[in-house]
Amino acid sequence: MRIPIIAGNWKLNKTSREALVLVEELKREVVDVGGVDIVVCPPFTALETVSDAITETNIMLGAQNVYWADNGAFTGEISAPMLKDLGVQYVIIGHSERRQFFGETNETVNKRLRAALKHGLTPIVCVGENLSEREANQTFEVIRNHCQGSLAGLSAVELGGMVLAYEPVWAIGTGKTAAPAQAQEVHAFIRGLLKKMFGEAAAQETRIQYGGSVTPENIAALIGEADIDGALVGGASLKVPSFAAIIKAAKK
Repeated sequence: MRIPIIAGNWKLNKTSREALVLVEELKREVVDVGGVDIVVCPPFTALETVSDAITETNIMLGAQNVYWADNGAFTGEISAPMLKDLGVQYVIIGHSERRQFFGETNETVNKRLRAALKHGLTPIVCVGENLSEREANQTFEVIRNHCQGSLAGLSAVELGGMVLAYEPVWAIGTGKTAAPAQAQEVHAFIRGLLKKMFGEAAAQETRIQYGGSVTPENIAALIGEADIDGALVGGASLKVPSFAAIIKAAKK
């Protein structure tokens, strides 16, 4: 059985001091929550502070990006060994904002996730269509392209240790959310695609999150669907009452 995973993507928010305040409050709210993997993904500058704060708790640490080289002349980049050194366990790769604003492609996503796997980090690989693609009935074509390109050359064993996140770009930060049936349709398509690419066992083992204006009000209906295994939460993860409520609902 797949354990639900709720990950909070803090994006470009929170100084180290602000991050500490947030995570200390979150610790108190979810201290007794079991049966769900809880991940927080602060900005790079707050990783060490948050890492120290969540030692020996039920909260795990994620980063928002990783570079594919271990070291070298790559000004401004952060490598997988650097993340491991700070206690990072998960890393978001290929988020729609990285694709939209920073030129991420399936090829660079593939290189980043290979680096993450090499160093024992669990990639959260994002796929999803924008509004124009959805309106043009290209959702499944886009998802197929993202999955096949981003996961190219991986083994079934490697896939089984990863997380995928379906994020309809038109629902991120807009307040719009895919209806549970809409989200389930795409999640089922992704799992079916993974079955064709990697086999039944790996496809069933792989967790697929939903991301796109997730709230305490809609999480239960979303995660109640057969192929939705959690959520990649944006804005709501910056507010402890909201994020804690989402986590607790996922446990139920």
